[in-house]
Amino acid sequence: MATRGIQQLQKLRIRYCEIGGSSATVRSYLQNSPHLLNFAKANPQIQIIVKPRNGHHPYIQGEYITGQSKQVCVKNTTEKRVKDVMDHLRNTSGRKIVRLGGLAVRGDCVSVQGVWTPMLDLQGEQFDMKVVE
Repeated sequence: MATRGIQQLQKLRIRYCEIGGSSATVRSYLQNSPHLLNFAKANPQIQIIVKPRNGHHPYIQGEYITGQSKQVCVKNTTEKRVKDVMDHLRNTSGRKIVRLGGLAVRGDCVSVQGVWTPMLDLQGEQFDMKVVE
């Protein structure tokens, strides 16, 4: 995502295991698929770092100009998911999601209908009140 014309993603790290089964898709994506090369050609401003990390599950980490980073695990996924994660990291700003406010409607009564009393039903039948001692 570009803010004021500046692409926010600065570095994209792809970490995977050379022998682990959970990294098989990432290894085949890096070796056989042209998507990574096309991604690098389409985004020359992003530094792509690919490093093996034996004994651990694979992940893709995006580092942004703001200093924030996002890390997404890609163990046992498909090549399409790996491509989608790379596109997602490229298209996000790196900022944390901030929740604005709380409930949209605030009032004294928790019910939308208001507080119920038996006197509200003025159009129905009249009823007798008896005092029991």
